[in-house]
Amino acid sequence: MSDAPPVTGMAWIPAATFRMGSDEHYPEEGPAHPVAVGGFEIDRLQVTNAGFAAFVAATGYVTVAERPLDPRLFPGAPTENLQPGSLVFTGTRGPVDLGDLTQWWTWTPGACWRHPEGPASSVEGRDDHPVVHVAFADAKRYATWAGRALPTEAQWELAARGGLDGATYTWGDAPEPRGDALANYWHGGFPWRPEPGYGTTTPVGSFPANGHGLFDMAGNVWEWTADWYAPRHPDVDCCAPQDPRGGDRRGSLDPAQPQVAVPRKVVKGGSYLCADSYCLRYRPAARRPQMIDTGMSHVGFRCVRTPGQVGDG
Repeated sequence: MSDAPPVTGMAWIPAATFRMGSDEHYPEEGPAHPVAVGGFEIDRLQVTNAGFAAFVAATGYVTVAERPLDPRLFPGAPTENLQPGSLVFTGTRGPVDLGDLTQWWTWTPGACWRHPEGPASSVEGRDDHPVVHVAFADAKRYATWAGRALPTEAQWELAARGGLDGATYTWGDAPEPRGDALANYWHGGFPWRPEPGYGTTTPVGSFPANGHGLFDMAGNVWEWTADWYAPRHPDVDCCAPQDPRGGDRRGSLDPAQPQVAVPRKVVKGGSYLCADSYCLRYRPAARRPQMIDTGMSHVGFRCVRTPGQVGDG
């Protein structure tokens, strides 16, 4: 263990070799394979609106969603979309084709971390909710300011498992029992009829912690990692230490959108929009690609700290 005591608000994750990924769910999670990870500390809670506001107040930082867009980077995009903004979840009036994400995602000018649902909204009264609409660069800049870093995918997954190596969920192998609220994921008909108390972010720490004392490692908001996305894990025959820089430096593009040449990073943990009928990804092994210049209203982050790490804030 590090000679220094754990940072306030962080938990120590001892060095371990664990089984990363899954061969039983979505194809991008395979193959399951052993990975060795050194010890590190990780935030017990997702970074909140209050925490991000403190960073902005101290540095004057302007997030990607608040900056003007370069039309050359978005060929074919409607002119009305080429202004600062972000993607906001909008519930539908009833059942829709779940193969068409545009049914519930709306590009919203003026949406950003300060205005999660658009310019008429605010984070007033939501200081303890996870910050959203943060792009990869925003999360990384915050982490550097805080003297920390974004976790690698392996660090994040090891921490999320809470000591339950190979388990399906952060709490074990059985799904959440009816009436026993274990995580903020979508309960009800997606994307149109959430059960009361669901369908939006909740204050961090509202649900039980995992075995490492970490909250919201399942649901609430997706979390950025340092790793570039690839459509599957590498085939390996034995465990090897993870590259602390975050894997393949080239990144991965989306073959469904070849005109959008924006690399993806891995996000983990699922969000309040993960429904069992549509996106069973509030599991430690689950992973998705996220364009590095896009936040969205269900993407946030938390930070890690390794022994001897020094930041600028």
